Amino acid sequence: MTDTLIAEEETGSARRRGGRAARKALRAAPLPEDKRAIRPGMEGGRYAPLSDTDIQKIHRAALKVLEEVGLADAIPSCVEAVLAAGGSLSPEGRLLFPRGLVEDTIANAARKFVLHGQDPKHDMEPWDKKLYFGTAGAAVHMVDARTGAYRESTTQDLYDMARMVDALDNIHFFQRTVVCRDLPDPMDLDVTTCYAAISGTAKHVGSSWVHPDHFDISMEMLHTIAGGEKEWRARPFVSMSSCFVVPPMKFAEDACRTLESAVRAGMPVLLLAAGQAGATSPAALAGAIVQEVAEVLAGLVYVNLIVPGHPAIFGTWPFVSDLRTGAMSGGSGEQALLMAGCAQMARFYDLTGGVTAGMSDSKVPDAQAGYEKGYNHALVGNSGANLVYESAGMHASLLGCCLESLVIDNDSIGGALRTVAGIEVTEDSLSIEAIRDVCTNGPGHFLGHEQTLQLMQSEYAYPLVGDRTSPKEWIEEGSPTIIDRAEAKTREILSAHYPDHIPESLDTSLRERFPIKMDRAKMRPS
Repeated sequence: MTDTLIAEEETGSARRRGGRAARKALRAAPLPEDKRAIRPGMEGGRYAPLSDTDIQKIHRAALKVLEEVGLADAIPSCVEAVLAAGGSLSPEGRLLFPRGLVEDTIANAARKFVLHGQDPKHDMEPWDKKLYFGTAGAAVHMVDARTGAYRESTTQDLYDMARMVDALDNIHFFQRTVVCRDLPDPMDLDVTTCYAAISGTAKHVGSSWVHPDHFDISMEMLHTIAGGEKEWRARPFVSMSSCFVVPPMKFAEDACRTLESAVRAGMPVLLLAAGQAGATSPAALAGAIVQEVAEVLAGLVYVNLIVPGHPAIFGTWPFVSDLRTGAMSGGSGEQALLMAGCAQMARFYDLTGGVTAGMSDSKVPDAQAGYEKGYNHALVGNSGANLVYESAGMHASLLGCCLESLVIDNDSIGGALRTVAGIEVTEDSLSIEAIRDVCTNGPGHFLGHEQTLQLMQSEYAYPLVGDRTSPKEWIEEGSPTIIDRAEAKTREILSAHYPDHIPESLDTSLRERFPIKMDRAKMRPS
């Protein structure tokens, strides 16, 4: 080999090493959130399984169902309010909603309301086509990612999952993921569930209550944390997940009473209708959407008759049955279609829409979980949904929850968010000058080019635990699996990330005043 060739090879190798070092340095440097490739509140809407004509048909069908079928089992205060507004009762005692009342409510409903975090940097603006991913689910088991073993979920599990979400960038809000099975008393369960969630994360929190008395005690606690009722009403950082209906087309008595309390207390509400196609809603996908739209529109009327313009999330959650067995199938392709269609209906009404995506029927974080979560994240994320619940950690169609899956799903959501961001086409991104520079001035590749370095973080998203090493590097590292890497990241977060947005003195006061059943020693390092 000639000296010239040796010199050129050494120069090329040095350039490649230098380019790699420059890229690593730039990759490690922080980038302002508004410059990143993925971030909270990006706009979706590119995926639309329903045509404009389809949407109109579903809308008209929902209005007809409300006007002619109505809802059963309305509590007296709901009946009184709807009758006073022009509604009626059928001969069977079902509460009927006239078309004009529903349409007037839609026209005057709350729009463009912020969902606040305890830390303002986590405030969400879920309107137009802005997109945020979060958790939910109320699983009754925790899943061991390594062994597949299932055990009952505890208060500590809920708190740990809130801490995990607080540290994961692509999960933007936290709604209760598991039921605290170590708290048999309903009062203790409701108050401690809310406390564990708001202690574990400064992001917006969603919770639920089974009785108005439990809710009222929790509100006293939230007022204390906020600095007073006035301060709470200015920045409510918790929303209520309200299962105010029992599909098909019946009100749930205790849930309705608790819903009324939340509305009067200034708490945003997720009006959640969760029929299961083929079981508690029609097997036809269009019919399942019609029923859930009708049920949530009834809830919207109800809420606005209590407090006009109250913040309410349009929570159409039609789930899917495997019609061979009747079992729920949360990871199916039909599930993605239903939720994308529901997101389109919320956009049609110009209401903040909350749907679900990212559950898996698989019992553990395996290949099935990966593909089910992946296409649900991507399709629903691109549908124009505002809030995507149950997007991380959930297995066995919501019966199981896994800490390591939060980390893995954070990566899946990140990839989906990158597809939502799309491709920016500008004079600069067309790259004519970059192509000219590389081709005419060398070195024949773009690895160390100025444009490449500039776009490393603003054009590209990177996984937290996903593997992109070469086979050689992977073998040298011990051939780690996704479970290995997720376990390591989970240990790292849980050993170091202890949110302190609620000062210790305030925490002591809360424990003295309210029925909080959670071991303080396990909440913060000694």
